[in-house]
Amino acid sequence: MRRSRISAEPFAIEVDFARAVFLVIDMQRDFLEPGGFGAALGNDVSLLRRAVGPCGAMLAGARAAGLPVIHTREGHRPDLADAPPAKPLRGPPEKRIGAKGPMGRILVRGEPGHDIIPELAPIPGEPVIDKPGKGAFFQTDLDLMLRNHGIETLLVAGVTTEVCVHTTVREANDRGYRCVVLGDACASYFPEFHAVGLRMIAAQGGIFGWVSTTDAVLAALAADGPATKAAKEHAL
Repeated sequence: MRRSRISAEPFAIEVDFARAVFLVIDMQRDFLEPGGFGAALGNDVSLLRRAVGPCGAMLAGARAAGLPVIHTREGHRPDLADAPPAKPLRGPPEKRIGAKGPMGRILVRGEPGHDIIPELAPIPGEPVIDKPGKGAFFQTDLDLMLRNHGIETLLVAGVTTEVCVHTTVREANDRGYRCVVLGDACASYFPEFHAVGLRMIAAQGGIFGWVSTTDAVLAALAADGPATKAAKEHAL
């Protein structure tokens, strides 16, 4: 086993890239583009665009190195049977989950708004986890997939920092996974929530995980050499 050192907060972490995945959380049109759920809630969706470039750079680096990539999407069945009753009641009726919007029914699986943005679209062989809640482990087979392939470390990016990213990291931590959050590849509609969310992850000696940057992870990945080739054997 060869471990590579990633510069991070609260301290550097050593990662075996052959037992790691890049997990991209909810980079969907419904959250990042006008007319989706994020905009329906009154948010400035352009604030999430700052994560797109770093996410794209990490995707390219992971794919070149053979590091497995997993994408997630939050959304519901067309009949909304998997949505807790209180969730679709948020906001005025014309802007709720399931309502018709410019990109189809809001946050409903199979609608255009539910898709991942074109810049970060999955390529063949990259699993997509469809989740009904905030966390990527709730009511999904993500944990089973990770354990089947001996994964121990999640390199996490996506939106929003304080909601779906944070919930997923907390879930992963409780299941024994180590999480390295790429701070510049995450974003929030509220920049102050983004900053505090990252601080919470790394607080108290890394109570939920580590916070790093895309550049730091890519540098470690590039220096890893043979270990990243081994990651291909664990492709999901």
